[in-house]
Amino acid sequence: MKNRTAKSILVHGILILGAFSALMPLMWMISTSFKPAEDIFSLPPQWIPDPPTLANYERLFTSIPFARQFLNTFIVSTSIVIGQLLFSSMAAYAFARLRFPGRNVLFFAFLSTLMVPNVATLVPSFIVVRELGWINNYLGLIGPYLLGSAIATFLIRQFMLTIPAELEDAARMDGAGHIKIFFLVILPLTRPALAVVGLFAFVFFWNDFLWPLIIINSESMKTLTVSIASLSASVYGTDWGVLMAGATMTILPLIAVFLLTQKYFLEGIQITGLK
Repeated sequence: MKNRTAKSILVHGILILGAFSALMPLMWMISTSFKPAEDIFSLPPQWIPDPPTLANYERLFTSIPFARQFLNTFIVSTSIVIGQLLFSSMAAYAFARLRFPGRNVLFFAFLSTLMVPNVATLVPSFIVVRELGWINNYLGLIGPYLLGSAIATFLIRQFMLTIPAELEDAARMDGAGHIKIFFLVILPLTRPALAVVGLFAFVFFWNDFLWPLIIINSESMKTLTVSIASLSASVYGTDWGVLMAGATMTILPLIAVFLLTQKYFLEGIQITGLK
């Protein structure tokens, strides 16, 4: 009994230490966003601003059109997530529940695209977007990622494989076709996997930097990551207080999305990929 208690204390101690280490940069970022410039690099470091100030946030909102760029980022991220969930789940349904010649070969060929680095397709994607006239607008930001991804399809497919086939058989006996089975039977049961995929996709595209940097050249169409990164390129040096204020404001939606999807996310993490 004593050994079990000691082991439990040790494990929880290590987990707490790891969690604290992971949270330290986040805590420093939030703390710095409320500090005056002269206290940011003071030694020893001040974890609690004394006195706290909102001047960094005031300069943030006057330096960039934050509200417009926040809206841009939200529209782009949300649109891509909706598209990826819809089209990736449709592809996953075909790979998991339909029987057709070459299904497994096609699926593994589809997965092989994961081995191609994103930067390898950057130039071809830019040329396509430019020829379509999508430079510097929402279509250029959303279009290349709207129709799903291999990793999203894989995760949803693995979850769909765990759904009993008897449910489909019962739906067919009631006269349902593939469309009704997909939308009314399979998709509602796939909510945990959809939550995982949706959260990962939202975080990735909310933080995406390279693609918006390449195809957007107007201030009103920039996303937050590009705009906030530009704050560190001033000829007068980096205003760390404003930069940390921007970073703090940027992560708030991510925290909110995680809290809203936490139940399904944790459930999906536990059972996605297990048959």
